[in-house]
Amino acid sequence: MAHVITELDTTASPERVIGALTDFSPRRLELWPNIDRRYYKVESTEPTSAEVTEGTGPFGGIWERARYDWSRPGTVRIDVKDSNAFEPGSYWKYDVTPTANGGSHVRMEFDRRPRNFRGRVASALLDRIGGKFFEKQLGETLRRIERAS
Repeated sequence: MAHVITELDTTASPERVIGALTDFSPRRLELWPNIDRRYYKVESTEPTSAEVTEGTGPFGGIWERARYDWSRPGTVRIDVKDSNAFEPGSYWKYDVTPTANGGSHVRMEFDRRPRNFRGRVASALLDRIGGKFFEKQLGETLRRIERAS
């Protein structure tokens, strides 16, 4: 099992960060560099939730179908429904809180339970280097959000 928490600050407001997390337009692929367009498909959207298939290229391609929920202010939770590597019930969680300067503090939590050999390999690697990896990925996304203003 891989469990990673990373926290970063940004000059982008909480509304902009939550907006980027819940933007399922083609712009999503510009803001989130870890999403591979081969796997990206919006299954359905509701006012405070969406079901989306997303994935990334490493490990021969890992995808997941997940339910996004942003009904709780300041939080976006992403629950895995199906995946070629991870068990349903695995999740991402983003807590976004305002900072004194008008920006945001972003806390990202990543929890994955492997489903098969691919998932075990990915989980073992992410458990070791996931903190640095996700900090870099999230940092790049936050910089993209800041530049988009």
